[in-house]
Amino acid sequence: MTLPSTHDVALAAERRTAARLLLAHPLVASDGPHADLFPLIRRHADWLGKRFQQVLGYRLLVDSSYARLFKAGLGTSSGHRLERSTGTPFTPHTYACLALALSVLVTAPEQMLLSHLVADIRAAAADAGIELEEPGRAAGKRTLVAALRQLVDWGVLIETEGHVAALAQEAGGEALITIDRELARVVVAGPLSQARDGADLVRRAADPGFGGPRTYVRRMLVETPVVHLDELTDAERDWLRTRQRREAQAFSELLGLEMEIRAEGVALVDPEEELTDLHLPGTGTVAQAALLLAERLVERLRPQEPGHPATGGTLVIGVAVPDGLVDEVLAELITEYGQRSSWQRGYLEDLPSLREAVLDLLVRMRLMARADRLRAEGEGLPEGYVEEASEGRTVTDVHGARPGGDGWVLLAAAARYATHVTVRPATAAGKGTDVQEELPL
Repeated sequence: MTLPSTHDVALAAERRTAARLLLAHPLVASDGPHADLFPLIRRHADWLGKRFQQVLGYRLLVDSSYARLFKAGLGTSSGHRLERSTGTPFTPHTYACLALALSVLVTAPEQMLLSHLVADIRAAAADAGIELEEPGRAAGKRTLVAALRQLVDWGVLIETEGHVAALAQEAGGEALITIDRELARVVVAGPLSQARDGADLVRRAADPGFGGPRTYVRRMLVETPVVHLDELTDAERDWLRTRQRREAQAFSELLGLEMEIRAEGVALVDPEEELTDLHLPGTGTVAQAALLLAERLVERLRPQEPGHPATGGTLVIGVAVPDGLVDEVLAELITEYGQRSSWQRGYLEDLPSLREAVLDLLVRMRLMARADRLRAEGEGLPEGYVEEASEGRTVTDVHGARPGGDGWVLLAAAARYATHVTVRPATAAGKGTDVQEELPL
């Protein structure tokens, strides 16, 4: 076998670096935070465009000053959410402000005063029949500032003199804003002109088109922490079962990702831990509490004899979490680790807030879920989508692999995060006790 040359190895590494950057940051500006790697994207633009289109059905636009990877959605409840600087997720109202701002900016002058931009946004809201909070209300101002700050982070707005945060000042501040209209036009990736409403836009964006099951499964693998088999249709499961080894090699070469294949599903793992906005294990109260909760729930709810239909067993993808168990376990964790680990006082004194934050993280990590209809049952499929496997093909039976009804479900991937906990006493160098989570090998 002929070994690749040094040039081929270097070329593949450059392309992989550029592809990873675009996947993590779909909008890269030549003068933005990743300006040092922008020349790599320009150099390999043609190759990257073809590969993203072939593998994921994503369109890549590379201009002299920016690169935009137009990703497609995965359907309801599967989006990448935006957050404020505090980590608080955007509310529907914040998204509305963001959309209204973009609608104004695509035809705005190159520079304008902040007060004029706000006035135009409010006029656009009135034209669209959308109610924005009164200008004098502090909450409404902070919401609009959060949307404008996001546009600053993307490079759509440049704070030439002053800052957009001046809007939230009690007396009302002013600023001079420079606008990149080209970036404003490429922010939205979905088919706006075709959609009847917001829900239709989400459905259309998630349609894999001619790629069908192949494209959708690849997007799921790349864009979510783990793909459980009952989150796929028969046709998608059939395609994954017959291609997963070859796909593992392809994703390794393109993005440097490693595929973990289990009876319950598949996950792509990034050894560099760069291609994610979610971290577990992680630092902070919520991440520590979430990891410890997952470990306790796995210990208490692990099924006795999970198996696989191919060997005559029963596939278990999820188990029901009894009512009240989450609160019970979190209360135990607060008593055992909360004070010694310097967890945030607000969470220690407000169990419902801690529960909400912890469950939110575990849901986004695909370790827990609400009992609901699944894609395997036809939920959320685009019109005319191929759902059934080809005639004569046998696919893994996922019927009853997780409980239905109401309440919470602990998913199979949670077992991957079962931990052994070591509590280290406080030292002179540290103020609080350190909780260490050790993942089993």
